[in-house]
Amino acid sequence: MGSILSQPDHPAAMTLLSGGQGNAGVLAAAASGLCSFIEKHGGDPDRILGMSGIDPEALSHPTLSLALPNYCQVLEEASRQSGCDNFGLYYGQQFKPQALGLLGYIGLCSATVEQALINFARAFPLHQRNSLIRLVDEGECYRFDYQVRHGAILCRRQDAELTLGMALNLVRHVMGNQWAPRAVHFEHPRPEHWHEHCKVFDAPVYFEQPCNSLVIPKRGLQRAMPQGDPVLLLVMQDSLNQLSRLSLRGELEVADDVRERVRQQLLTGEPVLDDVAEQMGMTSWSLQRRLREQNLSFSSVVDTLRRELATHYLSQHQLPISDLAPLLGYSETSAFSRAFRRWFGVSPRQWRRDGL
Repeated sequence: MGSILSQPDHPAAMTLLSGGQGNAGVLAAAASGLCSFIEKHGGDPDRILGMSGIDPEALSHPTLSLALPNYCQVLEEASRQSGCDNFGLYYGQQFKPQALGLLGYIGLCSATVEQALINFARAFPLHQRNSLIRLVDEGECYRFDYQVRHGAILCRRQDAELTLGMALNLVRHVMGNQWAPRAVHFEHPRPEHWHEHCKVFDAPVYFEQPCNSLVIPKRGLQRAMPQGDPVLLLVMQDSLNQLSRLSLRGELEVADDVRERVRQQLLTGEPVLDDVAEQMGMTSWSLQRRLREQNLSFSSVVDTLRRELATHYLSQHQLPISDLAPLLGYSETSAFSRAFRRWFGVSPRQWRRDGL
């Protein structure tokens, strides 16, 4: 059996890559209970949310949108500051489908477990942008694939483990906690406490794979969902579609595009506004106006991206600090050091030494 990607007339063909339409990032329902979970693991929610650029007020409104880079960053930051390396894994383990808001109820209101997976995959691009989600027919099994595809997101391990945990719980909601996938794949390297992943999924777990995936046996997937409701399902699907249409269209793509082009230019030196604007087919004035509409400026985009990349590179201990300046577009290490002190109040060496 091949992928349903090659079967466009297949009734279950729902492979989708979220693009220009949809909400501006990820719906805040994906962070349900996050603050209390951070506290449970000894972290400071206010500090972690602040460092990740997330307004705590937004988390109390499940249909508000969070920028996807900020969402992935808050999970990575929560893991680092709480000292819980498997934060996303454990957060996903306790994340019930109904906590996902509209997306979760689309799964719960489906007729069968199989249809829940199909509807979940179809609706996911309206719940979260810049992400690949697909259900691939492999004969005896389905392969549920997930991958963030956003050029500005460097660290996404915690998000991947959380999302596969959400999908796992959708199936276990009906099949019971004893149900297990055939196998689990993650694209990131094997973490130190990887045996915990085997316990949570109760299946073989493979790392450094092409995509994050659950391999789901088809046996038993025709079991009815206990809350199946075709009328409510249509209401939930329509609500998510309406929410998507009401969201900003095309605006955040500009900022994302600028970030990706700036990231490429950093490898050759200082990013230049005119060059980025020309690459995007607009004048520098037009690009500045589009960024101002999002309360951004070209210099703030460059500065924010450099700050994010700096902490990412510093966490890679095999990289000498002296090698970081060119990666961030600085001609001299001293310029990088001055910028880093402005961002964090300490030197890059102290940041790495103290594990900040």
